[in-house]
Parts: sequence; C-alpha cells; structure tokens
Amino acid sequence: MSGTSARDAEPVAIIAGNGRLPLYVAEAAREVGTPTFIVQLRGEGGNDWSDFEHMDADLGGFQPVVAALQKRGIRRVVLSGGVRTRPELKSLRPTARVIWSLPAILKKLRSGGDDKVLRMVIDLFERHGFEIIAAQDIAGDLLATAGTLGAVAPDREDRSDIDAAARAAHVIGSMDIGQGAVSLGGRVVALEGAEGTDQMLERVRTMRAAGRISKKRRGVLVKLCKPQQDLRADLPSIGPETVRAAAAAGLGGIAVEAGRALVLDREAAIAEADRAGLFLLGLEPGQAEKTVT
Repeated sequence: MSGTSARDAEPVAIIAGNGRLPLYVAEAAREVGTPTFIVQLRGEGGNDWSDFEHMDADLGGFQPVVAALQKRGIRRVVLSGGVRTRPELKSLRPTARVIWSLPAILKKLRSGGDDKVLRMVIDLFERHGFEIIAAQDIAGDLLATAGTLGAVAPDREDRSDIDAAARAAHVIGSMDIGQGAVSLGGRVVALEGAEGTDQMLERVRTMRAAGRISKKRRGVLVKLCKPQQDLRADLPSIGPETVRAAAAAGLGGIAVEAGRALVLDREAAIAEADRAGLFLLGLEPGQAEKTVT
C-alpha cells in the first residue's frame, strides 16, 4: 500500500452490495486513514460492519442516503459489491431533485442490464454533487496483474479456450448481459447471465456430470469488462470461491484482464488454484482485445 496523502483524509462512503469486496475496500481505506462510512444495502449483506460507522438502506432509498452523506460532509462515494435484486416501486424514495426523472429511472430498473442501472446510479449521485470513485482507486492492490498468478500455467488447448471464451464474453458484455463465458475444447458452453458467475459454473458442473459436455477436456472461464463499462463500478472479480466453483466444474483455469479485474483474497485464491491444479491468468493489456478482433 502506498503512503498516505491529503486525498486520503477526505471521507468516503461505500455503498455496499453483496460479496467480500466492500469489506476489502473499507479495510484498505482505513489502512491509509480515510474516514469511512458504510451504506449497506438491505438484502445484500454478509459482512460485519461493527468496526465501521454504518447504516442500512433499501436499494430504492436514495433520499435518506443523500441526507446521511450530506450530514457527514461526505462527497466521495464508492459503489462496491454485487446487487442481486431490483427495488420494488413502493420502496423508491427519490430526492426532490430527481422526482421529475422517475419514469426514466423506473424504466431502467425494470428493463436495463446491470451496466445501464449502474450508470443511472452514478448519474443520480453526480447530480447531487457527489464524486464517484472506483474501488481500485482505494484498494489498488486488488487489481489483477499480468501473467500467470500461481504455479500452474495454461497450455496450448487452454489458450484456444481463452480466445473462444473471451470472444463470447465480449459479445454478451456489449449486450449488457454478463461478463463471463466458459469454453471447452474451443466450444463456448456457458454464458454468464443475471444469475452470476458461481451459478454459471454450477451449470457447467451439472452439464459435465450429465455427459452433456466432455468429461476429458478441462475448459476455461474468462471474465472481461463490458466494452461500454464504466470502470468506476462492477469490475469483474474472482476470489477463492470462484476458484473452488471452477474446480468443481472441472475447469482448467480462469483468465481475467490485468488492470481491469479484481482478485479478492489473492493469496488464498492462488493457493486454492495451485491445490486444484488450475491456472489463474492476468491477460496482458490489449491481449483480450486481440482475441475479439
């Protein structure tokens, strides 16, 4: 972790969805002395915030969140963690400043993909004078680095699967569907949808057990940023749980973009991968783009 700066002294709010990422970001902020306030979205929890000042908020409860941040003089906001649900109409509590645009907000919440919804949330905060900063601006140590991360390296067949899965991930990303794809023997066998990566890998495991896909070929998971993605929110992430799910699905490895994906619990993830004989690979900058052109 780099040294502290005047910027570190400015307070930050972390809008916390599910998963471990919000906790890692909060701990990284605390390490450099950044005053941190947690807004835990109800129904998306799992982390212990007893050591941090925090509040719970409904996904549609924008008005009380704005009030809480303004009361504390917080101008910087981090959007961190996944969100599995969309808010119900009755839970929406917009500020007076955004009531006029409520019909457009409702349309995006009902029919928009994750990227469109995230862009809408970013826009709402920025309209109120907040600055959205990326999780990696605080917890840069989480960014994937280029090259093989553990003891296992991809072979020629793995490289072919990486290319195929990367092309598929790029396509579904451009359609705001998901960030990940699995290729096996050069054939794309699974695409990530709203259910998320772990559930996609469970489908792969089930298909393999049923003989729908080869039990001999290993296969690869690739996760990429969506082409149109705002890098301040929802970078692709992997961690020990992803490695365990990939191993259970019989895959040979996982590839993500260096500098554009997060590796949570890096040491534990690498140890899990080495133990299972899986490779973890950070694609070189520009390498992912070459596979889709």
